[in-house]
Amino acid sequence: EVSCRRLGGGLVQAGGSLTLSCTRSGRTLMNHAVGWFRQAPGKERAFVAAISRSAVLTYYSDSVKGRFGISRDNAKNTVSLQMNSLNPEDTAVYYCAALATASTRHLPRAAEAYPYWGQGTQVTVSS
Repeated sequence: EVSCRRLGGGLVQAGGSLTLSCTRSGRTLMNHAVGWFRQAPGKERAFVAAISRSAVLTYYSDSVKGRFGISRDNAKNTVSLQMNSLNPEDTAVYYCAALATASTRHLPRAAEAYPYWGQGTQVTVSS
């Protein structure tokens, strides 16, 4: 039900930008908190960014703060992750995840809190 996709090619040069988009088919994302996570080869899945319903709160990992931006467009039923100044350490499979919540301030950073997951999309940053 949740799907995530790249808006552009999956191979990017260092310093480049890429946007990822998350949506949920058949259901509105409007009442969901949405998180982005990534998993690099040989590493555990890690939190990247999250946005609460109504975009009251946004959180970023220290490694992407200032470079990535998360936003939501309820009219398009999407949550986007704009990734700028990419570097090879950003290479990973990126996943979006959604959590239905009644609170505009409920925004977990733990992957286990999100029950709905997209299939993941590969992002490769070359040096």
